[in-house]
Amino acid sequence: MITVDAALDRLFSLTSPLGTETVDLAQANGRVLAEGVVALRDQPPFSASAMDGYGVDTTAVEIGAVFKMIGESAAGHGFDGTVGKGEAIRIFTGAPVPQGVSHVVIQEDIDRDGDQITISDRLGAGPNIRPLGADFTKGQTFAAPRRLTPADIALLAAMNIPQVVVFKRPDVALISTGDELVMPGEVPGPDQIIASNTFGLKAMLEGMGAIARILPIARDNIASLETAFDLAKGADLVVTIGGASVGDHDLVGDVAASLGMERAFYKIAMRPGKPLMAGKMNDAVMIGLPGNPVSAMVCGHVFLAPVINAMLGLGNHRTPIQTATLADELPKNGMREHYMRAVVMQGQIGVFDQQDSALLSVLSNANALLIRPINDEARKEGDTVSYLPI
Repeated sequence: MITVDAALDRLFSLTSPLGTETVDLAQANGRVLAEGVVALRDQPPFSASAMDGYGVDTTAVEIGAVFKMIGESAAGHGFDGTVGKGEAIRIFTGAPVPQGVSHVVIQEDIDRDGDQITISDRLGAGPNIRPLGADFTKGQTFAAPRRLTPADIALLAAMNIPQVVVFKRPDVALISTGDELVMPGEVPGPDQIIASNTFGLKAMLEGMGAIARILPIARDNIASLETAFDLAKGADLVVTIGGASVGDHDLVGDVAASLGMERAFYKIAMRPGKPLMAGKMNDAVMIGLPGNPVSAMVCGHVFLAPVINAMLGLGNHRTPIQTATLADELPKNGMREHYMRAVVMQGQIGVFDQQDSALLSVLSNANALLIRPINDEARKEGDTVSYLPI
């Protein structure tokens, strides 16, 4: 058995960023930017009013000052002229500030009588003007790599960027294996269960930006497994679920090897998830996950997520670990790194009593995996421990 860190290092050695493609900005949310972007304009492109009010020269702003209205500046329709001493223009939020205006008195601070305005005793502070380029300037860079968020998309649109270069989305083929499995919605036989892992992993992977394909269930025979692997051709990552152990019906490793898979490792010093294997199958990375539902999902968080990020150009890093204060005592850990289903709330972390790797209901209620290092000593309430958010 190898450690989790050693397994991740070997997985990263099999993985490299995929190629790039250009997409319209409207389709770029959640994609990983591959090339930096340069702003094509200033924002705002002119000094603009931050409020609805009246534009005047700041040197004349005082309680009781009187001005004559000479025009109006609105968003998209600026005032084409100069505002002189004792003059004012009606100005609205976002409108260009004309020459001669250096202060916008908000409309609540003005008493108006026809074309004459007077600054009242309610006068507030501040010029209420957004300077040209206050947000960003032409030529300013937006660096890559970066997973684009809705706020990023809005910023790039304001920079007048219609398209961006992003990393291609990894194509992941998901293969559940086992005679005992049927798909959700089917009627299971007396000795069968529902294939749940594949659907959870698909949701996880697609949430990270991959394209995940659920292939037909591979039965516990060589021909069925060979058919499944044939259907997976073209994928960047092939993930099998189940059949990776050493039982008489666990054929995944042997069939994969017969089809050219070069094994990088088998068995991890972790729980749940010990019977995990990985290697290279032609041009694809292959990861064989254990069949127990929780084991497969835990391995998805620990191993699949970093591999997908690496393929997306985000670097070879394990998922960031956080810390919290332990809510209960824990006994000494054993010879495998233990990922315990837990809940983090207000800086404290508590583990579930039931840690069986078949209990999906416990995983569904968890928001963290508390990480117990190999041979970790007994822990007391109040100790600081590490966890993986899920």
